[in-house]
Order: sequence, then C-alpha cells, then structure tokens
Amino acid sequence: MRGKFITLEGMDGAGKSTHIPTIIAALQAKGLHVVSTREPGGTALGESLRDLLLHQSMHAETEALLMFAARREHIAQVIAPALASGAYVVSDRFSDASFAYQSGGRGVPAVKIEQLEAWVHADLQPDLTILFDVPVEVSVARLAGARSPDKFEQQDTAFFTRIRNAYLQRAEASPGRFRVINGNQPIEKVEQALMQIIASL
Repeated sequence: MRGKFITLEGMDGAGKSTHIPTIIAALQAKGLHVVSTREPGGTALGESLRDLLLHQSMHAETEALLMFAARREHIAQVIAPALASGAYVVSDRFSDASFAYQSGGRGVPAVKIEQLEAWVHADLQPDLTILFDVPVEVSVARLAGARSPDKFEQQDTAFFTRIRNAYLQRAEASPGRFRVINGNQPIEKVEQALMQIIASL
C-alpha cells in the first residue's frame, strides 16, 4: 500500500521547522513508519545545491531550475521509494515553495513553474500540505537577530508579502489538500491544531 506524502510550507519565521518533531512523533505514535526530509536538500546532490541556492546570488530562473533539479533527485532517491514502501514522507517544503518564492517572491512567471512541475512530478502531489501562516511583520521580527540569515531571509518586507500572498492563493485554490494553521499563536495552540490534523489522517 502506498504511503502518504505530507508537506510543510510557510514563510521563513512562520514556525514550520519548530513543529516538525511534533508532527513526526504524532505519526509514529499511530504506528506509522515516517521518513523526514527537506527541500532544497534530502539527497547528497540536493544538499550541495541547497548551499548554492541559499547563499549564491543568481538569476531568478536559474534559481527555479536548480530548485527543480534538486527536487527531481529528491523524488527519485527518497520520496518515491519511501512512498512505494508504505512510509509516510514528511517534507519541509516542496513545489508550493517554488510557486511562493521563485514565482511570488522573485517574479518568475507562474506558467514556467507549472511547466517545471509537470515535467518533474506530473504524477506526484502531496496528500496533505500544512501551511504555517503568520503576518509578515511577525515573520520579519522572528528572523531579526536569529542565526546568520540566508539570502532569502535577508529580503525586504515586500518580498515576504508577495510570498505570503502566493502561499494563501495556493491554499485557496486547493482547499482539499491544504490545511492552514495560524502560526501567530502560542506553541500549545499550534500543536493542538496539528494534533487535530494528524488525527484526521
């Protein structure tokens, strides 16, 4: 039996990464085998590309192409085999991030991202996408004074506003796949919302 593919999305500073251990533990408590991974990354090649993508300046379309190159390897080496084995795959970002960051944030036409998506994974979409949403000012405040920021985290408020809008548009267009969580509330409340989502699987 094929496993389930769960992706986690949100702006930098939305709290997404903080709750990954909680999600994994909740799935494991249901007796499920869980594979946790991330994008860009997830494979040796993907991690090498991650370093370039997060720190090297490049043309917006080059960035989009490299994201999908890393994603193709990620699917082939990690995601597809895990799903075929019946595992639940939890990925910190997937293609929705490209629509948000490279299209919404960088301005790459959405049709080009759609073409890459159709080429790289026409037959694969997440079964569930959890979007952690916070106001832009909250995201920016959380990033201030944190670890050394990558090139995305260094962008201005307008960039993050475009990303947030793109994410919310994606969620509105696919309500059956997306679950939007208010990340601007106490951790306990976020965890309660996550537990309700996991319980419904």
